[in-house]
Amino acid sequence: MTADVGAQLRKGVVEYCVLGLLSREPMYGWQLSESLTGYGMIASIGTLYPVLGRLRDKGFVVSYDEASAAGPVRKYYRLTDAGTQQLNAFRAQWTPFQHTVQELIEGNTAHD
Repeated sequence: MTADVGAQLRKGVVEYCVLGLLSREPMYGWQLSESLTGYGMIASIGTLYPVLGRLRDKGFVVSYDEASAAGPVRKYYRLTDAGTQQLNAFRAQWTPFQHTVQELIEGNTAHD
């Protein structure tokens, strides 16, 4: 049986993708869901809310309600200072990590 490698990779980075989106601007759940599904990072909006709950529990995002001219009040999410620090820490480690994995799986390691 083959493992769904893509699912495991997405699971490992989706929280950081949410932080990255929120670093640009506060967004409501549907906006986040549309962006993430558009990139294939989540399957549906139903998979987003547990991620947002974990990020809120960790203090990386906060939510607030805002009136909408197009309908009911929307719950927006924004990054906290701790969330910005977490995203910056991820960014600092992501590129070197990505290069290391690429070297290892392609067999082009300079460390042999």
